[in-house]
Amino acid sequence: MPRVRVNNISISVDGYAAGPGQSLHNPLGVGGERLHDWFFHTRSWHQMQGTDGGDEGQDDDMIVRGNLGIGATIMGRNMFGPIRGPWGDDRWSGWWGEEPPYHQPVFVLTNYPHEPISMQGGTVFTFVTEGIHVALEQAFDAAGGQDVKIAGGASTIQQYLRAGLVDELHVAIAPILLGSGERLFDNLAGEPEGFQCAEFVGSPSVAHARFTRRAR
Repeated sequence: MPRVRVNNISISVDGYAAGPGQSLHNPLGVGGERLHDWFFHTRSWHQMQGTDGGDEGQDDDMIVRGNLGIGATIMGRNMFGPIRGPWGDDRWSGWWGEEPPYHQPVFVLTNYPHEPISMQGGTVFTFVTEGIHVALEQAFDAAGGQDVKIAGGASTIQQYLRAGLVDELHVAIAPILLGSGERLFDNLAGEPEGFQCAEFVGSPSVAHARFTRRAR
């Protein structure tokens, strides 16, 4: 049965998934890019950049596994870009250039209608104004029997956690302290319920904790 997965989400030791002051020039907030230092040395990152090299160890293995079996992705508007309010005439099409790394349908949660955007490499951004459940239905339909990934940001992941819709949750805990910003596990009215730790492994760069939902 297809699942809803959150994979390769980086957080600091004090729980922040982004630093303070997110903007066009600091999409992950001030200092937030350090959350992903572990990712930049992997073979997977090099492949995304079209370059050779990179490590094939534990970190790369988690990235590869996190992308296997994914047929569609959901993200929040803040992850898609820095624009707020009505879209207007802005031609923003994401942070990732002409060929985003998704290569599949991507559903963007927003309060404002927007026409779909087709990109090179098979990524199509579809904008959903009817909420998280409708976005998930559309994503499952588009995924063709594969799993759906909730890519972020923190607020979007929180909404799916509160609704009890996440089946797998993998966080990469970076050895840094941000002190402020956007925490992944805020606004949940308590801890995420129904999960058990299925895997806890580390590398010199980061600790990986993967949780799965207990059988109902």
